[in-house]
Amino acid sequence: MPKYCPECGGELRYDPGHKLYTCMSCGLTLNFDELIRIQEETRLKESEEERRRRERKEYLKWWLSKK
Repeated sequence: MPKYCPECGGELRYDPGHKLYTCMSCGLTLNFDELIRIQEETRLKESEEERRRRERKEYLKWWLSKK
């Protein structure tokens, strides 16, 4: 499951040494619990159209990635 930054929408990368997710665009750093909490809050607020756009974006990124 791809993870995206709740602040800017950039890609989050996991650092196993520190057990943190870091945004490659804005530098936001979150642990797993914070990330899940923020994602759940965001999903409750997003409209059906926003959810479809987000899912399309995730699918397109997956489709264009090296498989």
